[in-house]
Amino acid sequence: MLTKENYLGKIAISDEYLKALVYRTVSGCFGVAGMKSSSLSEFILGEVLKIKTEGMGVRISIKNNELIIELHISVTYGTNISAIVKSVRNKVKFTLAELVEIPVRAVNIYVDSIME
Repeated sequence: MLTKENYLGKIAISDEYLKALVYRTVSGCFGVAGMKSSSLSEFILGEVLKIKTEGMGVRISIKNNELIIELHISVTYGTNISAIVKSVRNKVKFTLAELVEIPVRAVNIYVDSIME
Protein backbone atom coordinates (compact mmCIF):
# COMPACT_ATOMS: atom_id res chain seq x y z
CA MET A 1 0.00 0.00 0.00
CA LEU A 2 1.27 3.43 -0.95
CA THR A 3 0.38 6.54 1.02
CA LYS A 4 0.45 10.13 -0.18
CA GLU A 5 -0.16 13.26 1.79
CA ASN A 6 -1.69 16.50 0.57
CA TYR A 7 -3.50 19.47 2.08
CA LEU A 8 -6.66 17.40 2.65
CA GLY A 9 -4.90 14.62 4.55
CA LYS A 10 -3.45 11.19 3.84
CA ILE A 11 -4.43 9.13 0.84
CA ALA A 12 -3.85 5.37 0.79
CA ILE A 13 -3.56 3.73 -2.63
CA SER A 14 -3.92 -0.04 -2.68
CA ASP A 15 -1.77 -2.38 -4.73
CA GLU A 16 -4.89 -3.86 -6.34
CA TYR A 17 -5.92 -0.44 -7.67
CA LEU A 18 -2.46 0.20 -9.11
CA LYS A 19 -2.38 -3.27 -10.71
CA ALA A 20 -5.82 -2.79 -12.26
CA LEU A 21 -4.86 0.67 -13.56
CA VAL A 22 -1.65 -0.62 -15.15
CA TYR A 23 -3.47 -3.69 -16.54
CA ARG A 24 -6.11 -1.53 -18.27
CA THR A 25 -3.45 0.84 -19.59
CA VAL A 26 -1.30 -1.93 -21.07
CA SER A 27 -4.27 -3.87 -22.48
CA GLY A 28 -5.27 -0.83 -24.52
CA CYS A 29 -1.87 -0.35 -26.15
CA PHE A 30 -1.38 -1.10 -29.84
CA GLY A 31 0.31 -4.45 -30.48
CA VAL A 32 -0.40 -5.95 -27.07
CA ALA A 33 -2.38 -9.17 -27.59
CA GLY A 34 -2.82 -9.84 -23.90
CA MET A 35 -1.24 -10.20 -20.51
CA LYS A 36 0.52 -13.34 -19.35
CA SER A 37 0.75 -14.72 -15.83
CA SER A 38 3.62 -13.47 -13.68
CA SER A 39 3.34 -15.97 -10.82
CA LEU A 40 2.28 -19.55 -10.19
CA SER A 41 -1.06 -18.55 -8.68
CA GLU A 42 -1.86 -16.36 -11.70
CA PHE A 43 -0.85 -19.22 -14.01
CA ILE A 44 -3.23 -21.61 -12.27
CA LEU A 45 -6.08 -19.10 -12.33
CA GLY A 46 -5.52 -17.81 -15.87
CA GLU A 47 -4.12 -20.73 -17.87
CA VAL A 48 -5.56 -23.77 -16.10
CA LEU A 49 -8.91 -22.52 -14.77
CA LYS A 50 -9.35 -19.81 -17.48
CA ILE A 51 -10.22 -17.15 -14.91
CA LYS A 52 -8.86 -13.77 -16.01
CA THR A 53 -8.35 -11.17 -13.31
CA GLU A 54 -7.56 -7.48 -13.59
CA GLY A 55 -3.96 -7.05 -12.67
CA MET A 56 -2.84 -10.32 -14.21
CA GLY A 57 0.73 -10.09 -15.46
CA VAL A 58 1.51 -7.00 -13.37
CA ARG A 59 3.88 -6.95 -10.41
CA ILE A 60 4.43 -3.77 -8.46
CA SER A 61 7.07 -3.06 -5.85
CA ILE A 62 7.67 0.18 -3.99
CA LYS A 63 11.12 1.46 -3.03
CA ASN A 64 11.72 4.94 -1.60
CA ASN A 65 8.17 5.99 -2.60
CA GLU A 66 8.90 5.13 -6.25
CA LEU A 67 7.26 2.34 -8.21
CA ILE A 68 9.04 -0.49 -9.97
CA ILE A 69 6.65 -2.23 -12.35
CA GLU A 70 7.16 -5.62 -13.97
CA LEU A 71 4.91 -6.56 -16.91
CA HIS A 72 4.47 -9.89 -18.70
CA ILE A 73 2.82 -9.37 -22.08
CA SER A 74 1.96 -11.18 -25.28
CA VAL A 75 2.41 -9.24 -28.53
CA THR A 76 0.70 -9.47 -31.91
CA TYR A 77 2.57 -11.31 -34.67
CA GLY A 78 4.15 -9.05 -37.28
CA THR A 79 4.51 -5.94 -35.12
CA ASN A 80 7.74 -4.25 -34.10
CA ILE A 81 8.44 -5.56 -30.60
CA SER A 82 10.81 -2.77 -29.60
CA ALA A 83 8.26 -0.13 -30.66
CA ILE A 84 5.54 -1.87 -28.63
CA VAL A 85 7.78 -2.05 -25.56
CA LYS A 86 8.69 1.66 -25.83
CA SER A 87 5.05 2.61 -26.29
CA VAL A 88 3.88 0.52 -23.32
CA ARG A 89 6.65 1.88 -21.08
CA ASN A 90 5.84 5.51 -21.96
CA LYS A 91 2.08 5.01 -21.61
CA VAL A 92 2.39 3.37 -18.17
CA LYS A 93 4.71 6.10 -16.88
CA PHE A 94 2.45 8.86 -18.25
CA THR A 95 -0.75 7.30 -16.87
CA LEU A 96 0.65 6.85 -13.37
CA ALA A 97 2.14 10.34 -13.36
CA GLU A 98 -1.15 11.90 -14.51
CA LEU A 99 -3.70 9.94 -12.48
CA VAL A 100 -1.87 9.01 -9.30
CA GLU A 101 1.09 11.41 -9.32
CA ILE A 102 3.54 8.70 -8.28
CA PRO A 103 7.08 8.66 -9.66
CA VAL A 104 7.96 5.50 -11.58
CA ARG A 105 11.56 4.36 -11.29
CA ALA A 106 11.39 1.51 -13.82
CA VAL A 107 8.98 -0.39 -16.06
CA ASN A 108 10.44 -3.80 -16.86
CA ILE A 109 8.60 -5.50 -19.72
CA TYR A 110 8.90 -9.19 -20.57
CA VAL A 111 7.50 -10.42 -23.88
CA ASP A 112 6.40 -13.97 -23.06
CA SER A 113 4.71 -14.94 -26.32
CA ILE A 114 3.71 -13.84 -29.81
CA MET A 115 0.09 -14.37 -30.82
CA GLU A 116 -1.26 -14.58 -34.36
